[in-house]
Amino acid sequence: MNEKYAVVTGATKGLGRAIAEKLAGRAYNLFIGGRNEEELHAMQVYLADTYGIKANGYLADLSRKEKVSEFAETALSWCKTIDVLVNNAGLYLPGDVSTEEDGRLEKLMDTNLYSAYHLTRALLPRILQTPNAHIFNMCSIASKQAYPGGGSYSISKFALLGFNKALREELKDKGIKVTAILPGAAWSDSWKGADLPQDRLMEANDVAEALVATLNLSNAACMEEIILRPQLGDL
Repeated sequence: MNEKYAVVTGATKGLGRAIAEKLAGRAYNLFIGGRNEEELHAMQVYLADTYGIKANGYLADLSRKEKVSEFAETALSWCKTIDVLVNNAGLYLPGDVSTEEDGRLEKLMDTNLYSAYHLTRALLPRILQTPNAHIFNMCSIASKQAYPGGGSYSISKFALLGFNKALREELKDKGIKVTAILPGAAWSDSWKGADLPQDRLMEANDVAEALVATLNLSNAACMEEIILRPQLGDL
């Protein structure tokens, strides 16, 4: 059986961790990224020991272009193929356009858009050599509907959805699928400590389940956007 490889950024917590586990459960070898060395190492060991797959990773702040290049170079040297790429690294900072601190937009664009843009471009030559590869971009409900207090976060997530749409058009005739995931509120670091009932927000695993479900589609079908909201709606 041919080995399968997946690259997942922001894989040590929240949605990224849940996605990495689901892919490992489907026998994907995992190359993961994170910004905390202890958490990254622990996640590598956990994935390998629990799921019996190969796991490797690279410590990097992907909001910095030079670190994206280093991450990509290491991934390419380790992964024989890149069957799945999950651009999950992201940052949430609240604020209004009119009052948020100077530099907030640049910081969020660097993390939420440019990391995905530069990493995808660096890995595309290998992805294009991998039959039926799939790229996922972790957008947000904020990619569709801005809200007060969303400020530059909403702007960056709108831009990420635009990147996803452009990439989808560019790669559709090359056999490469591109999917945007647009989750509403889910239990992750962004909502850590929130004084809300457990069932008011989605579980991180719900988002991971939706991602892996799209991998069951035939090669003739592409789920272009996955929108998930809590059963009771947005907060």
